[in-house]
Amino acid sequence: MKLKRPIIYQLLPRLFGHPKGANKPNGTIEENGCGKFNHITSEALQSIASLGATHVWYTGVMEHATKTDYSSYGIAKDVAEVIKGEAGSPYAIKDYYDVDPDLAENVSNRMEEFQQLVKRTHDNGLKVIIDWVPNHLARNYVSDAAPEGVLPFGANDDSTKHFDANNNFYYLPGTIFKSPASHEGEEKWYEEPAKVTGNDCFSPTPSINDWYETIKLNYGVDILNGSAQHFDPIPDTWRKMLEVILFWAEKGVDGFRCDMAGMVPLEFWHWSLQKIKENFPDILFIAEVYDASKYKSFLEAGFDYLYDKVVMYDEVRAVMEGKSPVSSITHAWQQTEGLHNSLLYFIENHDEQRVASEFFANNGQVGIPAMTVMACMFNNPLLIYFGQELGEKGMDAEGFSGLDGRTTIFDYWSVKTIDDWRSGGTWSGENLEPSAKELRDDYKNILQLVNREPALTSDGFYDVMWANKNNQAWDSDRMFAFLRYGEGQCLLVISNFSSDERSYRLIVPEDAFNHAGISVKELFTGTDLLNKNADIHFPGEVAAMAGLGGKIKGFGSAVYNLKWSNPH
Repeated sequence: MKLKRPIIYQLLPRLFGHPKGANKPNGTIEENGCGKFNHITSEALQSIASLGATHVWYTGVMEHATKTDYSSYGIAKDVAEVIKGEAGSPYAIKDYYDVDPDLAENVSNRMEEFQQLVKRTHDNGLKVIIDWVPNHLARNYVSDAAPEGVLPFGANDDSTKHFDANNNFYYLPGTIFKSPASHEGEEKWYEEPAKVTGNDCFSPTPSINDWYETIKLNYGVDILNGSAQHFDPIPDTWRKMLEVILFWAEKGVDGFRCDMAGMVPLEFWHWSLQKIKENFPDILFIAEVYDASKYKSFLEAGFDYLYDKVVMYDEVRAVMEGKSPVSSITHAWQQTEGLHNSLLYFIENHDEQRVASEFFANNGQVGIPAMTVMACMFNNPLLIYFGQELGEKGMDAEGFSGLDGRTTIFDYWSVKTIDDWRSGGTWSGENLEPSAKELRDDYKNILQLVNREPALTSDGFYDVMWANKNNQAWDSDRMFAFLRYGEGQCLLVISNFSSDERSYRLIVPEDAFNHAGISVKELFTGTDLLNKNADIHFPGEVAAMAGLGGKIKGFGSAVYNLKWSNPH
């Protein structure tokens, strides 16, 4: 039996399960409330699974710095000038061995509530992914939940040195840290000597655009001395990080999205992933890497999947915005030849602007042709960001995040489309706008194909765009088409990136039929598995010469399941 292609549904528990509150910009947890682990019910998980999802990526699980005071629970209080937003950044980890107290109904029982969520997720046929943030941590890192014998990061550092292979941090001796978010009359964060900031800012006075709330971790690379490597003996940070990931794997987590993995040396990944998979062979690791020239190296280091932001996402977004012709998608996939099945495709996540936002396409339906292409082109995993399938616009000015077309990861807030989907706790979607219901149905139809249709889990792929470059009856600027075939099935996928219905005559060259193991002399019928377009009928020889005819609705797609019978 073939393994399922991962379809990952990303959500922030802080926002996902939270009924609509005051939504006061920069509001506190008391004013705006907060979603909890327990709000992600079996009904919610069943609804996510019904889309075709196989995994849920819970973003913001590990304890991170926050302006909310939990000192009465024995959790160190944070200082506002080194925190982004009221809730804080999920990527400024304060304790690698604990969960965010915001997400627990009973703070003292927070880890048990998380483990109940893990079990609930598994019971509903889904697997659990959480973030691992290995490049940096919060300036106020204080682990009150570390297992006995685990030394704090920096405990044995020599802070008189800029670099030492066994230091956990990089230091700027003789300096004092100054936050760019400092305000008169507020408590100051005191740090002497200043430590290097998470985005490699070697200054005690990082700018507001730097990751000033974080500290860079030292993996044995002397960054200011030609990036000289000191990996023998194994640096202390390596061992500490291995302990962290084994801790979470033992709690039943099925996979990790490794934040800014590209900023951590490959040698560490080779070493750590091999050791982890010796004990947990089925655990998934997804790397956030923004240099396509390094994709192959990170896969060879042991990662299962990589973000493909800088090639496929960037090109598809340009197509969706009308800045590039659709034919440029061919160039994009050719850049990563041989790696496709290991690349995670997406059109939304927490870092990117919402498709339906005014900063992007202003209409969630625009994402349908792109998602169809990304879902059907190869055997790659897919990522869906919560609310994407409902046309969430991300046009709230929540506070620290501001009005930027993204859903905040820094503030306490509730998301209207998710609240409408929740429909009083039933997750039936009864309160959704008609357009949101229709869009969700479209996503469900697309995503359910991925692990249902044999051709979409086989290797057969044929891009027919080259054969239509000079075809006057085919618009290569706004239409994309290819074949997927295998296991006795052949699918013809056509996506229309235009807002207008398009009539076409698509040439399917004889070479494509030969690759699919079909005779061009057959008579074909195509039924749209998305149930959006009328059947097509054509002789193969006509398709190869003059082209097969049809129509596709604006921002629509068709996945034609081809059936054939010899006319002779």
